[in-house]
Amino acid sequence: MYREFDRLIAVTNRHLCQRPFLEQLERVCRYQPKAVILREKDLTEDAYLSLAKTALAICREHGVPCVLHTFSDAARVLEHPYLHLPLASLQKEGGKPEGIEILGTSIHSVEEAVDAERLDADYLTAGHIYATDCKAGLPPRGLDFLAEVCQAVSIPVYGIGGVCIGSGQLDEMLDCGASGACVMSGMMRL
Repeated sequence: MYREFDRLIAVTNRHLCQRPFLEQLERVCRYQPKAVILREKDLTEDAYLSLAKTALAICREHGVPCVLHTFSDAARVLEHPYLHLPLASLQKEGGKPEGIEILGTSIHSVEEAVDAERLDADYLTAGHIYATDCKAGLPPRGLDFLAEVCQAVSIPVYGIGGVCIGSGQLDEMLDCGASGACVMSGMMRL
């Protein structure tokens, strides 16, 4: 449907879905995004682990990489090598946890981006770039911020926040040096 899905990372939020979450995840995977970040960080670790088992199976079935979020122990238990940590958690870990091949983190400043790269992050999500209901009342950091982050690090950077599928925003972010974009609301409401 949209040519850009190979540059988009779907970020989950089951609270935004209009259909059952696992049905929505299946739908998202059929569009073949670059990856899915299973972000359900409000769950307990046990509940997240249970959900992750099913989500990983759905993503595998469609050949879409699934990145676990926040719960390092769940990644260890599942022997899953893709993990996205909040920057504070990455700083606490002191670098890439054992057994993790691909590690991402979220940043909100150029300084954080540089620190995340030093701590062995493989990619960054930088935001929020556009106005978004998820950050209501907070002005977006914008494209100039994204360009500064991309220039400051040598690892892939994905813009996040207020990204609308098919809007031309992806091209704007690519022009800033980003490798792609992360989309939450648009993916959870496809």
